[in-house]
Amino acid sequence: MAAGKGNVQVRRVYEEPDRDDGTRVLVDRIWPRGLTKAKAGLDEWCKEVAPSTELRTWYRHDPERFAEFGRRYRTELADPERAAALAHLRELAQGGPLTLLTATKQPEISEAAVLADLLQQ
Repeated sequence: MAAGKGNVQVRRVYEEPDRDDGTRVLVDRIWPRGLTKAKAGLDEWCKEVAPSTELRTWYRHDPERFAEFGRRYRTELADPERAAALAHLRELAQGGPLTLLTATKQPEISEAAVLADLLQQ
């Protein structure tokens, strides 16, 4: 079940890689539990773009907090290290299909969904 618009999609890292994924980038700060690097089939792990620990702890993937999480996360993306990582993802997206991967059970309300939205603008 891939969620995405155009050239950028969001998927769970635990799903089998798909031939239409293009470049596969994990955008979580923490490595997914129980997953080997070989099984993940990643091209990159861009943990620098992930939200702060404080923001993740506050959010807890509560659907009612997603809009506010997105607003706060966009603010964090102005930080120079995160901004550079976002610019790198933008370059990857311009080069072809890009799949942003996350371990969360609800990728549609994750940082990957916020990033995909930003990359499509």
